[in-house]
Amino acid sequence: MRKLGLYAMVVFYLFAGMNHFLNPDFYYGLIPEFIPFPIFTNYLVGIIEIFLGVLLLFRKTRKWSAFGIIILLVLLVPSHVYFITIGSCVPNGLCIEEWISWSRLVIGQPLLVLWAWSVRNG
Repeated sequence: MRKLGLYAMVVFYLFAGMNHFLNPDFYYGLIPEFIPFPIFTNYLVGIIEIFLGVLLLFRKTRKWSAFGIIILLVLLVPSHVYFITIGSCVPNGLCIEEWISWSRLVIGQPLLVLWAWSVRNG
């Protein structure tokens, strides 16, 4: 079961990272205005997600990759908060119920952190 969680996380971050390149417009409205260079930021996050996802595959780099994912998740919290402050709706983009945004922030992010923590030694 532990290996399944590890490989699921690898796939999750590879797809998430690739999506930054396949659907960049989706992310631009989610990047807070105080973060400079939103196009660069979007692609950088995508590269980091792909890189960390690949590093999870190797036992020697798995622990550092998991820590990197946790750091990335913490760094992305302002984006979640920003999305909530703009009403959980990006014009011509993602619009969801505000309670879902809060759930993603308060429940989803900690669960992703715990998931990364759980695979660090797997």
